[in-house]
Amino acid sequence: MARNPERRLALLDAAIDVLAREGARGLTFRAVDAQAGVPAGTASNYFTGRDDLLTQAGSRIHVRMTPAPEQIDTALRPEPSRELVAELMKWLVRRMTEERTGHLAMLELRLEATRRPALQARLNRTVREELDRNIRFHLDAGLPGDADTVLVLYLAMTGLLLEHLTLPGMLPGEELDRVIETVVERIVPAR
Repeated sequence: MARNPERRLALLDAAIDVLAREGARGLTFRAVDAQAGVPAGTASNYFTGRDDLLTQAGSRIHVRMTPAPEQIDTALRPEPSRELVAELMKWLVRRMTEERTGHLAMLELRLEATRRPALQARLNRTVREELDRNIRFHLDAGLPGDADTVLVLYLAMTGLLLEHLTLPGMLPGEELDRVIETVVERIVPAR
């Protein structure tokens, strides 16, 4: 296996682009090589097979979609409240919109996981770990609500993001913000 970490990341980013644009069926080593602008056969030197490429692309998506710690610190400066949760959810939607390719690629990976038990097991673990981190973060930050609040909010926001990123014209920006506020108001208890 080749050991150039920068090239591996470039290939993973190319794989994410291919997943988002072509779907899982279009994800081939040849397509990744073309997207990355590297010689044919390069990706096969970095990944043991298609399953390895899918799994590593999933891990890379999570890295790309995780905000920098200083962004989190800035976002949490206001007093913990239901209003702050609404602002954090709007920020989440803005971040996911900016990283639309990564989120669409993750949706493709989720669909592919219905046909690949190993990928499904890996995604189950990864997504559950991320959800548990989000629950701990919410509780540690003193935001209103409990673990169930975060779970229900996660499920509601996942559905909202699916609609927004796959059918972007369905909820115009001002309506999207209003829906986010309604979701938070209905799920997150007032202090």
